[in-house]
Amino acid sequence: MTSATDPYPHAPEAVASTSPDEPVARPDKAPRWSLPVLAAILVLAGVLYSWNLSSSSLNSFYSAAVFSGTQSWKAWFFGSLDAGNFLTVDKPPFVLMVMGLSCRVFGYGTWQMMLPLVAAALGTIWVLHSSVKRVWGHAPAAVAALVLALTPITVAINRDNNPDTLLVLLMVGGAALALRAVHNGRLLPLVGAAVCFGLAFNTKMLQGYIALPAVFAVYLYAAKGGLLRRVRNLAVAAVALAISSFWWAAAVSFVPASERPYIGGSTDGTAWDLIMGYNGLGRVLGGDGNGGGGGGGGGGFSGTAGIGRMFNDVLGGQISWLLPFSAIALVGGLVLRGRAPRTDLTRAALILWGGWTVLHYLTFSLAEGTMHPYYTTALAPGIAALCGGGGAMLLRAFRTGDVKRWSWVLPVAFAATGVWAVVLLRRATGWNSWLWPTVAAVMVLAIVGLFLFRTGRRTRLLTAAVAAAVVASLAGPAAYAASVPTSSGGGMNGTNPTAGPTTGGGMGGGPGGGGGGGGRGGFPGGGGGGQAPGGQQQGGQQQGGRQAGGEAPGGGGQMGTPPNGAPSGTPPTGTGGGGGMGGGMGGGADSAMTSYLEKHRDGAKWLVAVSSSQSAAQMIVSTKQPVISMWGWSGSDKAMTLAKLKELVKKGELHYIVLGGGGMGGGGGMGGGDSDSVSAEVTAWVQKHATAVKASEYSNDSSDSSGSQNTQSLYRLDAKDVN
Repeated sequence: MTSATDPYPHAPEAVASTSPDEPVARPDKAPRWSLPVLAAILVLAGVLYSWNLSSSSLNSFYSAAVFSGTQSWKAWFFGSLDAGNFLTVDKPPFVLMVMGLSCRVFGYGTWQMMLPLVAAALGTIWVLHSSVKRVWGHAPAAVAALVLALTPITVAINRDNNPDTLLVLLMVGGAALALRAVHNGRLLPLVGAAVCFGLAFNTKMLQGYIALPAVFAVYLYAAKGGLLRRVRNLAVAAVALAISSFWWAAAVSFVPASERPYIGGSTDGTAWDLIMGYNGLGRVLGGDGNGGGGGGGGGGFSGTAGIGRMFNDVLGGQISWLLPFSAIALVGGLVLRGRAPRTDLTRAALILWGGWTVLHYLTFSLAEGTMHPYYTTALAPGIAALCGGGGAMLLRAFRTGDVKRWSWVLPVAFAATGVWAVVLLRRATGWNSWLWPTVAAVMVLAIVGLFLFRTGRRTRLLTAAVAAAVVASLAGPAAYAASVPTSSGGGMNGTNPTAGPTTGGGMGGGPGGGGGGGGRGGFPGGGGGGQAPGGQQQGGQQQGGRQAGGEAPGGGGQMGTPPNGAPSGTPPTGTGGGGGMGGGMGGGADSAMTSYLEKHRDGAKWLVAVSSSQSAAQMIVSTKQPVISMWGWSGSDKAMTLAKLKELVKKGELHYIVLGGGGMGGGGGMGGGDSDSVSAEVTAWVQKHATAVKASEYSNDSSDSSGSQNTQSLYRLDAKDVN
């Protein structure tokens, strides 16, 4: 008689040994179908991640930094926005280094930039498949790989040049190596796991550490060997983690401030401030340029912070389809392995991937700082592993029949998944309205089939019922995922990519995506910005002295002030004209102005200085020339001072500067505190001493491409103006 605590009593690929500290289903030989199925999933994922890929969907902020890295090794190392190395992006540069090397080898372009990221996305699927296979077998591994490949927000972000794709690969690699270290008790894979998480830190700083507590706890409790040996190994791994995490920040600190670019996103130009503030606790607690800290929370992009955030109108369709199933699978799996020895690998895997999921869920749900929907792609590997491995355990327990209560767990898990899929699909009013009744019908029939064919020798019919339930579970996320490359849905813009139809207000605060910030469109004080596809509002939400959503800008408009006399909520000036604005990797900078600047550059190192990184990035990718961003992404970076401006002008390294309507466009009056006073000082000095360039000299009229009046002004500065 078999026991419900053994999840695979009839597994054809189970090893002969019944020792619980061996993998539950480690095959001696892979079944014939395993490799073709994995290959098919990778091909499907490759199509989803690369089909119809266009530069217009990329983040021009990172596109500009990658290009600059191909022009200057110094810019490549620091992650500078411009090849002149005035200011860096507001993230560590590891992903830019990877993309930059690809573009140095193959040339600068969309495919050259995205090639390593698409490869990283496919690598994540392969690593997860391999890790799940070692513990649960080939079939659960295939399910996990398919779930990960079809997660809607994962498809959306894997088509963008944001850091998250590489971040997830490094974290999954670290988790897989940690599980191997738990199983064999060796130090080397544990050190490898630490290095992976350290590189993840250098991709997106503290977000790369979210799963670390689970890794630490699993190894300390479940790894082979005595306690002293486990503690010693963890100490060695901690050293490796520290070195791989802080080498870049330490190297930056050794370079004198006068010889390095200003570190974007920091308050004092140092990498350490960026780590502790804007990219550190500021993301969770709000403030430090991340908005939140009460009120709407989360910078407005993902709804109000709270335990149910993953299920709201904005995030629900992006990540939550299989969260109910994964939760039931985690609890059920842990109960099934409850009496196993300390070193049981199956339970260790459940704790690791369950801890991964719970830690990411709580962090993203409760974060009061900037919270973009695409951050939740980091949840997908944990959900996928639990659905594959934990789901297989529930299926085996369902089939045994020895413990009557287990005959209900798997059907309940599928029923909860089907009900939640119907809820999510009905939120998308008018979008594939046939899908939710189909999902409901197939799931009902599948659950009925589970009960009818659970006993006896009707194995094929039971397999068909399980397959139907899996298809019904994945139909919704698959439709959302397919909408991105087919352009039938999804907010594919570089700043805030999403998948599927519009179901929420995006920039609002509540569960439905609305409100949360006050002001027009959920913007405190009525900041500008248009509605993007996928329910994600774009534009400039100003909170806490930095634009909320201080994630790297891209295809959105410039932060700035509405034209004089325009109502609150009017898009800022410069969204198509004088400031060198535009979208996507191809730029969109005002061609007349840039042509004038290139013609009258007179040997200057930088083409022009503009207020924000949005404007600078789009001019860089359009002109392929260095452009200064004086105030960074949001206007709060104190990169430009009056003394520095005078020095650049005196050396002949800068001749032109753009001032926006009412001040510095996206900078003056928007940074908050010291940055406001600095930008105001620079603005006043330029207006007093520089020579204004008449709009007629670089444009046929003073209107931007949308026909609205352009209030930005171009000024010429020479050494004589400084003396």
